[in-house]
Amino acid sequence: MANADPRTYRVDEVVSFRKTGEEFGGLSNMAPGFPLRIAGVSVRTSEALYQACRFPHRPEVQKLIVSETSPMTAKMRSKPYRNDSREQWDDIRVPIMKWCLRVKLAQNWIKFGNLLLRTEDKPIVEDSRKDEFWGAIKGNDGNFHGSNVLGRLLMELREKLKNDPGSLTEVFPVKIHDFTLLGHQIPIIFAEITKNYGHNKAAVPDSTLQLWGIP
Repeated sequence: MANADPRTYRVDEVVSFRKTGEEFGGLSNMAPGFPLRIAGVSVRTSEALYQACRFPHRPEVQKLIVSETSPMTAKMRSKPYRNDSREQWDDIRVPIMKWCLRVKLAQNWIKFGNLLLRTEDKPIVEDSRKDEFWGAIKGNDGNFHGSNVLGRLLMELREKLKNDPGSLTEVFPVKIHDFTLLGHQIPIIFAEITKNYGHNKAAVPDSTLQLWGIP
């Protein structure tokens, strides 16, 4: 998907998200409320995790990024250093984003999984003003146009969650050299199903739980 073909999405047929406070804003990498913990390091958003993955050779930059409380500020923290992103970043950024989304699900199994399943079978589109790669832009015809790679990765994850949830309970590191955070090798991430299930059980519809194969 590194060179994903552009597509057109009818606006009345999709689930789209732009702001994190919207009904499906939790699908955004900027959304708070989906905390992550990687190799003992707390990371507030999947956006901060993705940006940190640019700089395994610059742990001081990674620390600047993951220390920010605001996901937008974390993204901006990476900006001055982007010319020093790890080698072949453009070739590996999609599998890294895919890994970040899987970690987000594994560590927020009920909350994020429920949100994904509520999109049913509709196309998911990141409604962007200027990014035609990760999102899609609304054109003069009222429809969305763009590669929408983030939306497509979310749809792929949703289908995996419906049809093969067991394959998502372990998230293996991306198979690239020097996949580290603050000098620590990134390990396998295990889904926190039991803990989250017990905490949120009352709020989750039974039909949804059955889809996940949770006893």
